[in-house]
Amino acid sequence: MGLFSSGRTSRAQRKAQAKALKAKAKLEARLEDKSGRKDAKAERKQQRKLAKKSFKAQAQLDKNAAKVLSKTNENNLKIAQANAKAVADGKLLSTARVKRYLQVAKVLSPVLVPIAYRASTAAREQISRVQADRAGVPVAELGRYSGHGAALSARISGATESLHTLTAKHSDAETKTFTTIMGQRLSDLSTAVAAAEHMPAARRRSAHAAISRELAAIDADLLARLGVRP
Repeated sequence: MGLFSSGRTSRAQRKAQAKALKAKAKLEARLEDKSGRKDAKAERKQQRKLAKKSFKAQAQLDKNAAKVLSKTNENNLKIAQANAKAVADGKLLSTARVKRYLQVAKVLSPVLVPIAYRASTAAREQISRVQADRAGVPVAELGRYSGHGAALSARISGATESLHTLTAKHSDAETKTFTTIMGQRLSDLSTAVAAAEHMPAARRRSAHAAISRELAAIDADLLARLGVRP
């Protein structure tokens, strides 16, 4: 009796468990379906939002393009009106008038070009003379150099020539020592002039002023040794 009762209880438990599992599966399926519908709804909402933004952006682009086109047409209309007025007033160059201007220019160019060239050359020569006078060197000497420090380079070259003259006149040991030291110093100043070419304008002016002062001192020493008292 007890054995049969235990068997029936076991079958009832298994049946109850199977029913519970089936109910659980249904619930999970229902929840999953609900979650899926929720996700799909959220996705559709996001797509609608993106489509709305895209539509707005496209509408703005179309509006801007229409503005640009309208402005262009307005400008073209103004140009056309101005040209029409110029034609009416006789101000617009016709083909015949352009040809006449070209013919006149062709006739005058052989005369005007040499005059302009001579004027330009004279102006450059005048500038060179002023720069040479300011540096205290001949114009030909200044013309050998270029750049912002051309005048200083010409002065250094002139001082070097004076050193050679001094050496030729005086061969004593003291003069040789002096010319050696001054020659090295002039070489250093020449390097400084080249370096100053790549400096900003303010620094270059300061460097040129310092180099000019040193050159003035060297020139004074050279003149004194050559027997010249300024």
